[in-house]
Amino acid sequence: MLDYQTTVQDFDLNTVASQFLSGSMQAVNACYECCDRHANSDAIALYWHGKDGRKEKYSFAELKKYSSQFANFLKSQGIGKGDRVSGLLPRTPELIITILATWRIGAVYQPLFTAFGPKAIEHRIQLAQSKLVVTDLANRDKLSEISNCPPIVTVHAETEAERYPHDLSFWTVLNRQAEACELEILNVDDPFLLMFTSGTTGPAKPLKVPLKALIAFASYMQNAIGLTSEDAFWNIADPGWAYGLYYAITGPLILGHSTLFYEGGFNAESVCEIVKEYGITNLAGAPTAYRMMMAADPAQMAQLRGKLRVVSSAGEPLNPEVIRWFKEVLDVPIYDHYGQTEVGMVVCNHHALEHPVRSGSAGFASPGYRITVVDEQGHELAADVPGILAVDISQSPMMWFSGYEESRKSPFVGQYYLTGDTAEIHADGSMSFVGRSDDVITTSGYRVGPFDVESALLEHDAVIEAAVIGVPDPERTEVIKAFVILANNFSASTHLEEELGQFVKKRLSAHAYPRLIEFVTELPKTPSGKIQRFLLRNQEINKQQAKTA
Repeated sequence: MLDYQTTVQDFDLNTVASQFLSGSMQAVNACYECCDRHANSDAIALYWHGKDGRKEKYSFAELKKYSSQFANFLKSQGIGKGDRVSGLLPRTPELIITILATWRIGAVYQPLFTAFGPKAIEHRIQLAQSKLVVTDLANRDKLSEISNCPPIVTVHAETEAERYPHDLSFWTVLNRQAEACELEILNVDDPFLLMFTSGTTGPAKPLKVPLKALIAFASYMQNAIGLTSEDAFWNIADPGWAYGLYYAITGPLILGHSTLFYEGGFNAESVCEIVKEYGITNLAGAPTAYRMMMAADPAQMAQLRGKLRVVSSAGEPLNPEVIRWFKEVLDVPIYDHYGQTEVGMVVCNHHALEHPVRSGSAGFASPGYRITVVDEQGHELAADVPGILAVDISQSPMMWFSGYEESRKSPFVGQYYLTGDTAEIHADGSMSFVGRSDDVITTSGYRVGPFDVESALLEHDAVIEAAVIGVPDPERTEVIKAFVILANNFSASTHLEEELGQFVKKRLSAHAYPRLIEFVTELPKTPSGKIQRFLLRNQEINKQQAKTA
């Protein structure tokens, strides 16, 4: 295993670029890097497990052929360098073919999450000015509600020709095309993805991902995920979102490694089935999925003990009991990683680099990045002082994000990119996540991170999930309120409220416990499973206003 400090000190962008890219930084094509250069053997690129139980596998050579054919079709539609193609597809082979074909001709792929409603889709397609949308029959109806929708290619459109007379059928148009298609060679600053990132306020913001990000994605796969040629890899994140698109598709493929698409629902049974059937050794996903595994039948989960080599988690901080459970029940280390759509993963506990791993820490800056903590004015703060987590661009040669497509409040202050997340950097350089800036609770002069309180609550046997917010209070500025989902064998009561409050008080401190507890059956979440604390906060403010009105 490589030493972390040495890797950071020796980091050179050109050296890393030549390690992961076949071309130069002035001559690169994402489809070539992620497909064509690996197509000279029978190496498998995609294992596909359909929701109907069908199983297929596709070699890099097959994907080269299909993506060339679909690329020729795109060209026949007048689509070329810089144009946007949107994909409203689940985890299917057609999704990967669409992405690779788009990249082959120098066009830009724009993902649409299949759980989006028509308005969210319309917003993205219109801002992207997409020239074409590729979808399947399960999602096709959503596009019927969109004004000025671009041409639609639907998988198996021919079976519903009466309903969608103007749709083109994916395999029909693909099969009509020649199997050779010239690559459009680009510069590393040219875009290959158009992503949307949603803040707590306002509509989703578009941002271009340049080809330079390929180097960062590959580096993350190698250093943090610790992907080796012997691994069977499964990233359970949806490719309609950044973590799935960056690290379930682009990341493994650029390394010439296969990826796995499981189209069915994620539950305890399916996890066991897929891990065993495909011999999965390297797993990546979000804590939501891991907590679900913990809640499953212990005997069922025990079947997976010793099967996995490493597990990676991203999207929100890992609770300590998740780390313990994976160690005790599955005998596998699970490491926390932190990143954003805007910058990719930038702080990690690296599986393939030697450095201390401390529970509660998101790890260390990825090689090629300098991470720091600043105040609102962009002044760096001392160790263990909470502030805004920032990327020091002047000392981050791997950094690829240069701003949003639309003019709005800049995320940059001086030489820093501000993530909007609150964190502490410790003396050893590791980082601990405190929460979104607007999530930090100030009570009786103390600043309390909701994550700490949530983690403490989750230690109690009665608690399945918890979300913690600050509720305005004239005396204390804010009081801490917890929304708690109970385990099946526990019932809501004032006694249990008191017990949970004391339980947290003992674990954290006299000021950092929930004075208010509400038992609920569900919590508001983003489609990727993150708890939307701001919705709970707004709900409480509205209640207070109604009382005083």
